[in-house]
Amino acid sequence: QVRLVDSGGGSVQAGGSLRLSCAASLYSYSRNCMGWFRQAPGKEREGVAYIYPGDTTYYADSVKGRFTISQDNAKKMVYLQMNSLKPEDTAMYYCSARPIPCPYGGTWSTDFGYWGQGTQVTVSS
Repeated sequence: QVRLVDSGGGSVQAGGSLRLSCAASLYSYSRNCMGWFRQAPGKEREGVAYIYPGDTTYYADSVKGRFTISQDNAKKMVYLQMNSLKPEDTAMYYCSARPIPCPYGGTWSTDFGYWGQGTQVTVSS
């Protein structure tokens, strides 16, 4: 049974940092594309970062240079290190997975078959 469990959200002041974690119970973890998405109230879900098999990464322009996605294949864990947080980063963050092939060239798509329950990130000014 596939299961993704997100954790690590919280409330921080602008400029602060948080590290999100995702525990992935996936068959053949290494054959999945992993991603972090977020959704703010009244807005559509948007892609934040991808990490592909082989550790190729992609980032949304709004988070480049501030967020870092990583994974530990042996532990089946995905992480999102978020630094220099801004109020506009406030959202529910979701871990996601989809079997390969991965979106070509990091094309943003919510066509991921598996989703975590979400973890709330709130950044105050």
